[in-house]
Amino acid sequence: MSQPELFQDIARSRRVTRQFLPTPLSERQINRVLLDAQHSPSNCNTQPWHVHLVSGDTRDRLSAALLAADDRHHFTPDFEFDMAAYTGVFAERAQASGRARYEAIDIGRDDHAARQACLRHNLKFFDAPHVAFLFMPQISDYVRAAGDIGMYAQTFLLSLHARGFGAIPQTLLGMYADTVRDVLGVSVEMKLMFGISFGYADQHSASNFVDVGRVALEESVVRHS
Repeated sequence: MSQPELFQDIARSRRVTRQFLPTPLSERQINRVLLDAQHSPSNCNTQPWHVHLVSGDTRDRLSAALLAADDRHHFTPDFEFDMAAYTGVFAERAQASGRARYEAIDIGRDDHAARQACLRHNLKFFDAPHVAFLFMPQISDYVRAAGDIGMYAQTFLLSLHARGFGAIPQTLLGMYADTVRDVLGVSVEMKLMFGISFGYADQHSASNFVDVGRVALEESVVRHS
């Protein structure tokens, strides 16, 4: 397979993982991924990402704290996120994605208890042994630095996939920013974007084989010549 074909396969075959095996990655395996991500582009090479990697006992302690915060409805996002703001085709895509996921794991539309349990599974990191929390400093209106964090995250995800590991970026983890900062001892000056749970994917879980598809190029690309 040529290098372009190899990259095409990696980029197009990546899927989110929603059920992991408990087997941890080695420090060497994780460091290779981190070094790949460290080479992500950023505005004027500012490299604004500030990553907290959580494993072992700290991972378990943080998961318990997140579940407790959820029980209290203690939501402390650093950045506003409201799915109701997504309308039209954007809402349709989100709804189709959720429908495909729930159908794959056989959870009906009216099974609210099962859907709530599925949502809270986020706070258990889908049983992943590792989570990377992506923070950023307070810089202007955050937009440029947030774009840099996105490029870092994509490189991180592709590196994991290329090495045979699974991962899932989780916006929901950013809804509990104060809880994450408290447990990890992070300064309030650092703002939490989201977390990425990662590890070995459970190949027997139907939740790991959901293909939500992508829109045609014509729907998102305007060509000028």
